[in-house]
Formats: sequence, C-alpha cells, structure tokens
Amino acid sequence: MSAKPLRKIAFYGKGGIGKSTTAANVSAALCRAGYRALQIGCDPKSDSTKNLTGGRRVATVLEQIRARKDDLAARDLVNEGYGGVLCVEAGGPTPGQGCAGRGIISAFEKLEALRVFEIYQPDVVLYDVLGDVVCGGFAMPIRRGYAQEVYIISSGEMMSLYAAGNIAQAVRGFAGHGYARLGGLILNRKEIPNERGVVLDACRELNIPLVAEIPRSADIQRAEDYGGTVFETVPDSPLCGVYAQLAKTIMDGGIAA
Repeated sequence: MSAKPLRKIAFYGKGGIGKSTTAANVSAALCRAGYRALQIGCDPKSDSTKNLTGGRRVATVLEQIRARKDDLAARDLVNEGYGGVLCVEAGGPTPGQGCAGRGIISAFEKLEALRVFEIYQPDVVLYDVLGDVVCGGFAMPIRRGYAQEVYIISSGEMMSLYAAGNIAQAVRGFAGHGYARLGGLILNRKEIPNERGVVLDACRELNIPLVAEIPRSADIQRAEDYGGTVFETVPDSPLCGVYAQLAKTIMDGGIAA
C-alpha cells in the first residue's frame, strides 16, 4: 500500500455527464495500482458504486441511521466492491420529504463519528457529487477540508460547460479559506463537432487544465450492462489504459490550475 498521506478527491459536473462511471473506473484503477480506495457516492439516487458491486445497490448511510439508530458501526456503512474498492453511499431523504443537501451533511458527520477513515485507512477518498449543485450539503466536499482537489467532468455540450464554469467559480470562491483546489477538467467525449477545440477554449477561459480525455465507447455500456467496471467486464478495452492513466495523473497531483 501507498505510504503517502490520505488523498481526498471530488468529482463534480452536470448531472448525467458520467461522473459515477468515471469515479468507479478510477477507483478500480487505483486499487489495481496498489492503493486502498474509498468511494463515497453523494447523490440521493445512491447509484455511484453500483458498477463496483455487480450492479447491486448497497444500503446507504442515511438508511442505516434510520434503521439501526444508535446500534450502528462503521462496518454497516462500508461495502467492499470490485478489486477491494471500499464503497459508501450517503443516500438521501424519502422522495418529497426532507432536504437532500442536509442529508449529505448528516451522512458525512456520521462517517466521522464512527471513525470510518481511521478504521479502514484508505490511501485515497473519492467523492462522487450530485450534478452541478454547489450549494448546501452538496458543497461539503469542497468545504471543511473534506476534499483537497476537485476535478470537473464535462463534455463539449454547452450546458455541461456552463455547469463546469459554475463549479470552477464555486471552488475558487472557497479557495481563500484553504479548501479544495481545482485539479482540472476531464473531457468525457460525446463526439459533437469540434468537441476538443470547444473544451480547450472553455478551459482557457476558465483557466483550468484539461487533464484527461475519455473517448466515447460502447465498452462503457457493455460494462454497465453487467454492473461492472471496464477492468472487470471488458479487460481488453482501450478504456482500461485511459482510466489507469487518469488515476495516475490524479495521484501525481494533476495539473495545478
């Protein structure tokens, strides 16, 4: 295992842009490289880690709090997935009831109270955060020292890049408090015309580096149909090398914005 201090990474981006797919494959790549990775899904849908658990939905932190109350231990919140990736889903309130952002805060507080990080001792924690919401509980990973670095996932589509701009502004707004820095932008290609050029222009405007490009590939859907990562289900896919390089870039510190 790595002797480096705990690394704390957050993935943000427009809803549906491929954050969970990217997070799961990067987590798998990290474990294959010898790191102990903990992935925390921060979306009320609670589907961030399903491709690490054979498509199986795991019990969320909020569900376990409601069900077990004071009889709750760290082992009730953490599930081991493919390659040894530790999987946690924060969860959310009953639809139509309660505040999802407040639920994220409660989940994070419980993970701290039960000393999950100390017990499982990951080398890297990867937060997969809901859409482009950067207020309230969904801003938690870029506040209070939860995440050290933020990577924005975007395609070349206008709304995706608009969300990227909002996220970059939010991260920089917190920078003065010593919170997370921008690690860079990850292009998850949709193969729209001149996509790379459009994204590079946006990166220059936002003053953030383009750190990786993930090509559009049927291997992603093939892997997800089996409830797995490309490493597990399509091991000969070129995407395995793409995700392995992205994991290395992240652990090498990315490219400072």
